[in-house]
Parts: sequence; C-alpha cells; structure tokens
Amino acid sequence: MVGRARRERPERLHLPGIADIRIMADEATTRAVLDVLEREFRCTSGRPYDGGRTYLQLDTGCTDPDD
Repeated sequence: MVGRARRERPERLHLPGIADIRIMADEATTRAVLDVLEREFRCTSGRPYDGGRTYLQLDTGCTDPDD
C-alpha cells in the first residue's frame, strides 16, 4: 500500500507564551474543550482538518524573562 505524498508546509514559528494545540476527538468533545479554552485564554478559532483533528493557538501571556 503506497501512501499519499505529504504536502509542503511552511516552517512553524514558536513564540514565548503561545501554545500550538491539536485536539483529536469527536465534534462534541472538541467543542467542549474549545469552549473551556476560549473562556480562560485568548486563542485562535479551531481549524478543523481531516481525520478529526482540530488545531489552534493559545496565548498564555508573555513568558520572556524580565530584563
């Protein structure tokens, strides 16, 4: 069985205080998790992908050390 070719993806940037989150769950569970995260943090809208995955970024605030 030959798998499909992986699509090109831009390099990911990681910023202090920003969490990249992947949720793998059914639609109801994903919505429940997103509701809680959106109440507690600033976050992007969940981006659904094939296979039941949803991706988002969550801002926990700047974690840079004070100068």
